[in-house]
Amino acid sequence: MTILAFIVAILILVSLHEFGHYIVARLFGVKVVRFSVGFGKPFYKKKRGDTEWCLAPIPLGGYVRMLDEREAPVPEAERHLAFNTQPLRSRAAIVAAGPIANLLLAVLLYSVVNWSGVQEPKALLASPVAGSVAQAAGLRGGELVHGAALGSGELEPVRSFEDLRWLLTRGALEGERVRLEVEPTPGALHREVLLDMEQIDAREADAQLFRKVGLLGPWTRPVLGEIMADSAAQRAGLRQGDVVQKIGAVEVVDGQQLRELIRQSVRADSAVVQPWRIERGGQQMTVDVMPDVHKEQTGSVGRIGAYVGAPPEFVTVQYGPLEGAWNGIARTWDVSVLTLRMMGRMVVGQASLKNLSGPLTIADYAGRSASMGFTQYLVFLALISVSLGVLNLLPLPVLDGGHLMYYLWEGVTGRKVSDAWMEHLQRGGVAVLLLMMSIALFNDITRLFG
Repeated sequence: MTILAFIVAILILVSLHEFGHYIVARLFGVKVVRFSVGFGKPFYKKKRGDTEWCLAPIPLGGYVRMLDEREAPVPEAERHLAFNTQPLRSRAAIVAAGPIANLLLAVLLYSVVNWSGVQEPKALLASPVAGSVAQAAGLRGGELVHGAALGSGELEPVRSFEDLRWLLTRGALEGERVRLEVEPTPGALHREVLLDMEQIDAREADAQLFRKVGLLGPWTRPVLGEIMADSAAQRAGLRQGDVVQKIGAVEVVDGQQLRELIRQSVRADSAVVQPWRIERGGQQMTVDVMPDVHKEQTGSVGRIGAYVGAPPEFVTVQYGPLEGAWNGIARTWDVSVLTLRMMGRMVVGQASLKNLSGPLTIADYAGRSASMGFTQYLVFLALISVSLGVLNLLPLPVLDGGHLMYYLWEGVTGRKVSDAWMEHLQRGGVAVLLLMMSIALFNDITRLFG
């Protein structure tokens, strides 16, 4: 499922990117020689008009080949159809069309999700992580979030925990305070809580980001789900459906707190036996549990080999036609800006290079989102489409943004970039791109296998 979902995602996003180039090239009268889905020697070809449409065996992208004097001799009768002979504005529009197509696709996908409706966890907060920003702000768990805002901005309605997660991500990565309007208990007066995200160093914004914020997920009952074979939970005699009431002297109030208590059950790389008070079939009993020790980047943690916490309470999030479309535009814009800011901060050393992700992480997310349902897969496609569009607009010579940079120079000076300089810049761009890919692949391996 993971590999298939990844291949489908790449084929859709890259093919649409290239189709953006194709359609605008045709609009300006440029001859497109070949449109290929996939790389390598084509196993299927069909000529339609001036264009040869191909399918190739390596499903990791595609390409558009236009008539161009720089690649092969062009007959005088067709010279007006060549890309390199077009006015500056036409060439710039053709190059920019690919990334723009990806951004427009993201708008459409986000809009479709908004219109169709999606089941998302209710914005009911779990117990915050000890020592986190959320705990310092006075949150204790069980609060229902009604509104949120960055900095001094106007409070906006929070429809689900995913809405809240997105705002918290922006606040943490941008170093802006987040204001929450919460209902502490059902029927209680609302109060405002300020999360000081400035405490989080953007250079440390990695996979542990939400542990630093302290809000890892929505509130859930402290119930045990499926028990793994030969696990610490099975050895202790725990069963699916057990409700955990107390661990040692600590009262357990929700699934998140229970997970944290299990994680913290390791001392000096050795597990500590914990007395658990549980409820099973209306009866209370006490069992001794010794978690297994699991190594993570941040140190050793405890695991019991069971699903911890009941499913959260869900709400249906759905928008009307205009509101859904506007929300799609806004979400695409926000993701684009955040992506650019993070890339800029990584370049100047103000953000961790751990934020770079490569094909392994993308493939993993593709598989997870596909298994969660079609709607979640559409959200994943939208996110990757934005990333692809923004990445291609970077001013690296081998990317669309690099070509736009050449055209900017040409527009300002009235002279094209020389072939010699073009070659040097291309080599530099390839080196930078290979470096980025190497870092991303290293991060992938660390996240998935480290």
